[in-house]
Amino acid sequence: MRIVGLTGGIGSGKSTVSNLFKANGIPVVDADVVARNVLKKGTGGWRKVVAAFGNEILLPSGEVDRPKLGQIVFNDPDKRQLLNRLLAPYISSGILLEVLKLWMKGCKVIVLDVPLLFEAKMDRWTTPIIVVWVDPKTQLERLMSRDGTTAEEANSRINAQMPLDLKKTKADIVIDNSGSLDDLNESFREALVRVKKPLTWTEFGLSRDGALVAFVSVLCGVILCRKAL
Repeated sequence: MRIVGLTGGIGSGKSTVSNLFKANGIPVVDADVVARNVLKKGTGGWRKVVAAFGNEILLPSGEVDRPKLGQIVFNDPDKRQLLNRLLAPYISSGILLEVLKLWMKGCKVIVLDVPLLFEAKMDRWTTPIIVVWVDPKTQLERLMSRDGTTAEEANSRINAQMPLDLKKTKADIVIDNSGSLDDLNESFREALVRVKKPLTWTEFGLSRDGALVAFVSVLCGVILCRKAL
């Protein structure tokens, strides 16, 4: 099984690339979706976060006011690290469960869409690693346009993340999304060719079919040994 790591920065267009993978039949495990699920009312993650940040982050329904929580942690590095520490075990378990589901379905290639791929050390389990990169000026302009924020607010959110230029140095594949949609599609097609290349023997061995072949081989070996005796 090939587990592809996909990451980027806020406003880089990572979600667009993630959707392109889905459109081309590659299943995607989205860490943001998992994170939303672990923050639902009554879950373990919800209880931990409410205990740490107080009831003021809750909506009248009891659900977490995600924009309000986001504003709190983006402006305070210590609180951001606290939130990450509280939710990391739940998010990791949720991602593992989704990967296991896809493994059981026999998927040979999946994409892990994780904004904090490097920060959470999840890059160790993925190859190749794809970084969706955009130049700083374009990133700022897109974020301001998308969220209707000021330059100061947008820069604050950008600076709360690992710099895209640093992520770029850690990538196996860089998709430059500074240009047009046609440029992005061309870069994506090139990346897709590499992602869909035949599995290595190690990757095949980690797939469901590889595990089945190994099991059958061992079983046949046992049967043959018993007959020889």
